Amino acid sequence: MLFKEYTNFNYKFPEPQYLGAKHTHLAWIKRFVPENINVALDAFSGSQSVAFLFKQMGLKTITNDFLNFNNQIGLALIENPNEKITKQDLEILFQPAIDKTDFQLMRTVFANVFFEESEADFLDNLRANIPLLTSPYKQALAYTIINRSMTRKVTMGHFGHTQALKYASDPERIKRNRSLIRPIKEIFEDLLPKYNDAVFDNKQDNQSYNQNILDLLPIVEKVDLAYFDPPYCDSHADYQSFYHLLETFTEYWQDKEFINGIKRYEPQRFSGFDKKRDVVASFDKLFEHSQDIPIWLISYNDRSYPRVDELSKLISKYRNVTIEAKAYQSGRGGKGSVAGSHEVLFVCKPNRKYFLGSIQQEKVANEKF
Repeated sequence: MLFKEYTNFNYKFPEPQYLGAKHTHLAWIKRFVPENINVALDAFSGSQSVAFLFKQMGLKTITNDFLNFNNQIGLALIENPNEKITKQDLEILFQPAIDKTDFQLMRTVFANVFFEESEADFLDNLRANIPLLTSPYKQALAYTIINRSMTRKVTMGHFGHTQALKYASDPERIKRNRSLIRPIKEIFEDLLPKYNDAVFDNKQDNQSYNQNILDLLPIVEKVDLAYFDPPYCDSHADYQSFYHLLETFTEYWQDKEFINGIKRYEPQRFSGFDKKRDVVASFDKLFEHSQDIPIWLISYNDRSYPRVDELSKLISKYRNVTIEAKAYQSGRGGKGSVAGSHEVLFVCKPNRKYFLGSIQQEKVANEKF
């Protein structure tokens, strides 16, 4: 395991820009991953940085997110063992599309909101060509890289504001971030080697899913550890409103309404962990469905709802739990990550004894893990 882990850690995860991404906490989270496990589930994967850590550790990695643009990262960097985008693939992606009749969404909805018309046309053309790539993994890489390129192009890296073009004409902002005036094609070409270099085979049958986790848990089997990083209800920015354009581009909806100044899709998708009225019941269902998974790691924030002590009490119905915490030194988006707030990790171990790795579970009454 040590040699395998060392080799896999030569591969670098391309740094994400998404609010709430856990790439800055990976070394901390890794401390609480037991050595004697084989299969790990990243249930709310987001940027996929924790799933990538599991893959680097040589584990069979199952990753899931209910938003498809995140699932595409999982397909590209977690499930994909070896396929990369080649020079010939780039020629396919950048060629004039044969038929753009059904590919004008970016121009008609987002031109002059986030992008100049020429850039919106480039995005529509690229989207028309992605299905021409020879495999789902190459297509997933293309989605992943172009979505990351769009966040690089827009000030603050998200689409929850209407100041993108204004900021792109501000010399002071351009001085701090030249990507504001770089063509998206150029940004894509610059990012491509980083993503190609992150593709590797850890000799496991890794899988990426695009489901609500409450639907997926009943059908996954033989998982040793589950990592849960649900939306931090009431403490982080509205993830779908901030990244709506990436989901719209990936799904390329023709039957949605696009509302407000930011043209967010309507209706939104809800996971059950977004709203106060739903979140406690959703946690209870999550834990109930996870009873056959020995170890849980749950990322959280001390400004979220329910409160840390309330969530700990709920977890205690199912697991022994200890609480780890680290303070934010500076803000990273949403009131839950302002300086002085704490990232929390619930480390949850079974009340019954499990032999990890083989998935053979031996229940011993009243004996703690």
